[in-house]
Amino acid sequence: MNITFRQLRVFAEVARHSSMARAAETLHLTPPAVSMQIKEVESQVGLPLFDRHGRTVSLSTAGEYFLVYAKRLLTTLKDAEAAMARFRKLEAGLLTVGLVSTAKYFVPRMLVRFRAEHPGVEVKLQVSANREQLVTLMANGEVDLAIMGRPPRELAARAEPFAAHPHVFVAPPGHPILQSGHPPVSALANWPLIVREPASGTRALLDRFLQDHRTEPPIAMEMPSNETIKQAVMAGMGLGFLSLHTLGLELKAGALEVVHVEDTPVVRMWNVVHLQSRVLSPAAEAFRYFILEHGEAHLAEHDRPWLGPSAAT
Repeated sequence: MNITFRQLRVFAEVARHSSMARAAETLHLTPPAVSMQIKEVESQVGLPLFDRHGRTVSLSTAGEYFLVYAKRLLTTLKDAEAAMARFRKLEAGLLTVGLVSTAKYFVPRMLVRFRAEHPGVEVKLQVSANREQLVTLMANGEVDLAIMGRPPRELAARAEPFAAHPHVFVAPPGHPILQSGHPPVSALANWPLIVREPASGTRALLDRFLQDHRTEPPIAMEMPSNETIKQAVMAGMGLGFLSLHTLGLELKAGALEVVHVEDTPVVRMWNVVHLQSRVLSPAAEAFRYFILEHGEAHLAEHDRPWLGPSAAT
């Protein structure tokens, strides 16, 4: 149905007054204009919504049902208007954002843009070494919002995806595996891997990928830091599996290269997460809205040079 909110307001006012003339006075319209709007609504619905009794009207059975939905829509619009009003009046507030360590490579740049739009908001970042630590911070109420890959099933939380999160295998320049162009996953079994610790979301993703492809590369070592893994790969100690969002500087400098293994990049989603029981402050609501609106474009711009336009979307 192609019905406008203005027509819904007219319909609701006629239902409230049981009179098109009185509704017209309330809405500062002429009675013919109100009558025309009602006829248009009834045409869209395909049913008479009012029974006419001279100058008065009463809701038909269909009209009574339709009024319930019209009021819901008008209430939702009112809530949206109130939320936007809160954003427009947002001047100050403390915002605590929790991050898995991988997100620290892009969230600060987004915060610069957010602070430019909301200069009165004080932002505090809590960077966790891995996913488990961040879930603990959320459970203890120590962060307003969390930026993470795999949403917590152990908490009653609302997770909203906002951007693709590609993961890739990397090697130092000149590594033999790079000569094959697009090696099969089975080729990884010939080379040692340097991996994140088991509590890491990146490690969980890698383990699932290898299990799905029935491949068991030798694990050279486990490290709790993306930076340490990059240094070890550059030193020739093995291949790495990391979020593409951690690799910008090394790829630009030519210190590392993406290994285009079949079925990669392995893509999951970035999510902005908060506890369902927590009422977000105006500052947190504003940042949540900002991330959902701008996060995808921001990260796609980062990914495109290394994956190509189709893979980065």
